[in-house]
Amino acid sequence: MPLGALQHYTIEPSDLEVTRSFYCDVLGLENGDRPPLGFPGYWLYSGGVATVHLLGDRQPREGIVVRGTKKKFEDTGRFDHIAFAATDIEGVRARLKAKNVKFREQIVPRTGAAQIFLYDPDGIGVELNFPAP
Repeated sequence: MPLGALQHYTIEPSDLEVTRSFYCDVLGLENGDRPPLGFPGYWLYSGGVATVHLLGDRQPREGIVVRGTKKKFEDTGRFDHIAFAATDIEGVRARLKAKNVKFREQIVPRTGAAQIFLYDPDGIGVELNFPAP
């Protein structure tokens, strides 16, 4: 069965509100409609698609729970980073600086595309890809 486009990824943040604020206020995603799932959380939208799902505290349930909300991890396991297509590098750079978010930049060899790399509040890498001028 071939895979389609990525629908979303889900994070169990150590602080739901801090992480929501990071993805909305720093990266510009929009908090949007979410079904009443019986536990706190957010669906954050990019271009009209609920790309990032944040899970709040919930009771243990049947099935697989990959990471419990009480356990802390020193790293993100095998999960390395999330990449977003982005525009307006000057505006993004200004927003990150205004929010005191540390980041690094690079230009992709051969293509000339720009990249900004940063971390979310739980240490998950975020890559922002800007098209070449």
